[in-house]
Amino acid sequence: MLMLQSLAGLAGLCLIGWLLSEDRRVSGWRVALTGLAAQIIVAVILLHFPPGKQVFVWLNGAVLALQEATRAGTSFAFGYLGGGNLPFEESYPGAAFVLALQALPLILVTSALTALLYHLRVLPLIVWGFAWLLEKSLRVSGLVGVSAAANVFVGMVEAPLFVRPYLAKLGRSDLFVVMTCGMATIAGTVFALYAVFLDGLLDDAPGHLLTASLISLPAAVMVARLMVPPDGGAVEPNPVALPPSPDRSSMEAVARGTQEGANLLIYVTAMLIVLIALVALFDAVLGLLPGVGGTALSVQRILSWVMMPVVWLMGIPWSEAATAGSLMGTKTALNELIAYIQLTNLEEGSLSERSRLIMVYAICGFANFGSLGIMLGGLTAMVPERRAEIVALGGRSLISGTIATCMTGGIVGLVA
Repeated sequence: MLMLQSLAGLAGLCLIGWLLSEDRRVSGWRVALTGLAAQIIVAVILLHFPPGKQVFVWLNGAVLALQEATRAGTSFAFGYLGGGNLPFEESYPGAAFVLALQALPLILVTSALTALLYHLRVLPLIVWGFAWLLEKSLRVSGLVGVSAAANVFVGMVEAPLFVRPYLAKLGRSDLFVVMTCGMATIAGTVFALYAVFLDGLLDDAPGHLLTASLISLPAAVMVARLMVPPDGGAVEPNPVALPPSPDRSSMEAVARGTQEGANLLIYVTAMLIVLIALVALFDAVLGLLPGVGGTALSVQRILSWVMMPVVWLMGIPWSEAATAGSLMGTKTALNELIAYIQLTNLEEGSLSERSRLIMVYAICGFANFGSLGIMLGGLTAMVPERRAEIVALGGRSLISGTIATCMTGGIVGLVA
């Protein structure tokens, strides 16, 4: 019954995308069927095909190695506050855990490693492989495929840099695909961090997060094409090569990646403090209003009401829709990191195992208001001559990215 609900929900999410289209006269059924087929194939291969499942084991080992390497650095710099040996006995498990000094520094190591792999031409080779698959399966230009595939490894602003010389000539529909892919995936710089938070929630968390981003790629392309169909205008060129690394040596690449990671680390930490403080402030203000059903109003309660029908479309039972809707609302209004923290802290029995898995996949994306500001700032800086068009598509990309990640959750509910 729940599988049928997920299947009907996927059709409903496609319908929402088409209803929000700039030109509903363009038939979207072929795009929808192709996109759904691609998502299902990717999900089945990675979740049920033995070689695909082996990727989960490798990634889990890689994340554990990254975590241990990062802990060696934080322990040296911060002592027991950074995860070193405690000079006292913990009053309870986890009492000595300091988020900003033990978990978040993973961003530094991952950013430095990404810059190094790009300099060594390893990362561009992987990106081109994904771009080729997207070009052949979803019939997007190689240019769009490169930018879309890069989102699995780098952020929503860094990915378009791979094809920056061509952004000014990009068609409106393909520009929207680039923006939607940025909203529907997570960056490699935070990949390991989220995996650490989800480690106690499900087995092979790194593999699930990578799978979520890979499923969301065809979902993002499909939803973007439904909402902003190609007009048959300009033909975008395919880049013959990715931009060379700006670094002259491996050490310079590590230094640059560390500096960029430090900026991101400060931003993530600051955003966590501010957003959680704002939620607490809004809750205090809402607490002054009359309660509903004998319970005080809160940001989470209001967001859960808005998102309940959406999570039901993903295959969540209605009895669990309020809890799941609250998580999805937190992810959309604040960010996915806070939503993952809330997911791991849910009371036992709040969500079934299947519902938890669906939410892990549905939350895995940058579609939130803070990310929208980052994307608009980054893209308009790259192509200032298209500022008005980018800003006009910004709100739609937030919606399309959310629909894409919800479809990813629905796909997992269907095939898991």
